Amino acid sequence: MHIHARIHSSADHFETAVQTNATVQILPLPPKPTGQGGAVNGGELLLLALATCFCNDLYREAARRGLALKSVAVECSAEFGAEGQPGTGFCYRAQVEADAPAADLEELLAHTDRVAEVHNTLRQGVTVTRLP
Repeated sequence: MHIHARIHSSADHFETAVQTNATVQILPLPPKPTGQGGAVNGGELLLLALATCFCNDLYREAARRGLALKSVAVECSAEFGAEGQPGTGFCYRAQVEADAPAADLEELLAHTDRVAEVHNTLRQGVTVTRLP
């Protein structure tokens, strides 16, 4: 699966799009009032990526176990300091509601924590390369 993201920003235009394989989706994100970039920052989007990944993976893993989830709530947080410094203290909390024993739901949460791709990417560290 190939994933791609794109932003186009100018004085009167701000557009964001994501693509997985051949499927492109436009994301409605607000521009800064100055028209220079986005009003949502990269740290916020990174934490949203963690939350989205875990939410989607919970539904995927629950279906594999025959569990029908009624609801999922995921919260992520981190600290970002001075310009150029990496974020620290990444953590998240997830809650699921389903007609299932608490032990089954806890195992679902623990298993999903082990297989969540975005979480595992950050846990292992990645090289980010600027292309010409």
